[in-house]
Amino acid sequence: MNQYYEHQQENKTVQEQDIVMRSRRLLDITGVKQVESFDNEEFLLETVMGFLSVRGHNLQMKNLDVEKGIVSIKGKISEIVYLDDQQGEKAKGFFSKLFK
Repeated sequence: MNQYYEHQQENKTVQEQDIVMRSRRLLDITGVKQVESFDNEEFLLETVMGFLSVRGHNLQMKNLDVEKGIVSIKGKISEIVYLDDQQGEKAKGFFSKLFK
């Protein structure tokens, strides 16, 4: 029974994600698998919780640690959205624009 509990704890740790915003100017995100794309207005990240879109103005990658899954973004953040199946057409529209 103890091994089962430890296994569940390990899975929980792998699936955790933190998003910390400071003064709407600095965003720290953990649980990032990879950075799909980015420019000064939008970052698209694949995370352990799904695809995450960060939108704003004058966005820059301040820090990237692929091994630890940490990304820091600075700039004026206006929107943070998970792109998942519940958004249906909106997410599909976003990806179709992305890959044109």
